[in-house]
Amino acid sequence: MNHPVVHIELSAKDHSEAAEWYKKIFGWEIRHIPEMNYSTADPGTGENFGMGFNPISDESPAGTVVFYIHTDDVAASVKQVKDAGGEVLVEDFDIPTVGTMATFKDPSGNVVSILQPVPESA
Repeated sequence: MNHPVVHIELSAKDHSEAAEWYKKIFGWEIRHIPEMNYSTADPGTGENFGMGFNPISDESPAGTVVFYIHTDDVAASVKQVKDAGGEVLVEDFDIPTVGTMATFKDPSGNVVSILQPVPESA
């Protein structure tokens, strides 16, 4: 099974301003999602890849970068993470129109998320 990186999140004082800054510099397409306090950017890779901007918080301090790894089965990936000594920080949950995700900490302390996207035919 192929597990490409499909999303990267950066922490930001103001997610809207951060997204617009990247748009100004790189011309990326931006989408603001006020109900989620979140903004996304499409860096134009032509692949199923995107970026997001999280507000700075205790859980996401300035400088935090989280990447998302594609999986076809979040539950199986969570089990593998646990079996290999990782710590699950957020058990799997659904994001409407996006997919199912979970977040873990690897043995070195890096925070990483896994994403099982909604099938394209859905």
